[in-house]
Amino acid sequence: MIVRQFTCRAVLFAHLRKPGGRQAMARPSSDLAAFREIFSKAKNIAIITGAGVSAESGVPTFRGAGGYWRKWEAQELASPEAFARNPSRVWEFYHYRREVMLTKDPNPAHLAIAECEERLSKQGRKVTVITQNIDELHHRAGSKNILEIHGSLFKTRCMTCGHEAANYKSPICAALEGKGAPDPDTRDAEIPVQNLPRCEQTGCHGLLRPAVVWFGETLDADILTCAEKVLDSCDLCLVVGTSSVVYPAAMFAPQVAVRGVPVAEFNMENTPATMRFKFHFHGPCGTTLPPALARHETEQE
Repeated sequence: MIVRQFTCRAVLFAHLRKPGGRQAMARPSSDLAAFREIFSKAKNIAIITGAGVSAESGVPTFRGAGGYWRKWEAQELASPEAFARNPSRVWEFYHYRREVMLTKDPNPAHLAIAECEERLSKQGRKVTVITQNIDELHHRAGSKNILEIHGSLFKTRCMTCGHEAANYKSPICAALEGKGAPDPDTRDAEIPVQNLPRCEQTGCHGLLRPAVVWFGETLDADILTCAEKVLDSCDLCLVVGTSSVVYPAAMFAPQVAVRGVPVAEFNMENTPATMRFKFHFHGPCGTTLPPALARHETEQE
C-alpha cells in the first residue's frame, strides 16, 4: 500500500487537487439509502477521523481563518525544532490544549461511531477508528478499536530515557498553572526549562515532551502497520471531518477507493480527495453521521 511512501507527518496542499486522466471521477453520491445498503453488508469498516469531528465539540482546530494560538499557526509550534528553540512556549501551547480538552465532551458523531462499533461487534462485524486527533474524545465516547496515528495530548515522552506514560494532571506542572492563554497580546511565560514537566522515572528527571507526532516526525511504525492492515482488509471506509491535506493520512482513503472499496466522506466542505469517493455527505458530522450509522432494518436485535 502507498502508505509506506508517506511515513512523516506533513501538509501537502497540492497533491490531490488536480486529478488527471483516469483519476477524474463522477461527482460522489449523497444518496443515504444507497450508502445504508452497503453499510448493512459491510463486515470490516474503517472510519478515518480528523479535526472536523472534534470541532463540533468546541475543540479549536488551529486551521483556516483565525486558526492561531497567539500569533503562531499550529505548524510553527508542533515541531521538534520549535520545541528545541523554545520548550516553554510549546509547553504553554499544549498545556492550553490539554486544559481546553478537559472541558469538552464527545459529540453525537463520536457517540454514533462508538455505538456502531459496540453494536456491530455483537454481530461478528468490526469497526476500527483511525484518527488523526489527539484529544481522546473517541475513547471517552466509548470506542475501543482506535488507532491514534498522531498520538495523544494526554501522554508524555521523556527526552532523556524515552519513557512514555499517560498523564492527566491539571495543571501538568506547577509552573504552567494559569499559563497558555491564546490571546495574541499574551506574553510568553518564559518558564525556565528546569520547571517544565519532568520525568518521574527513578533517577531520570529528564524533560518531558507531549507524546504526539509533530510535523516532520515519523509516525509510529507499529501503529502505521496496524492501519495498513485495517485499510487493506476493510470493505467500507468512512472519512469523517478530515481535510485530506495532512500526510500520510490524506492517502489512506484514496488508496482504499483505488481497490474498488466504497468510501464515504462526511464533511462540511469538499476536500482535495472528494471526487475520488463514492459518497459525500455535506454538513456537520454530528448531524450527518448518526443516521448513516444507525441500526439497519436488516440487523438483528
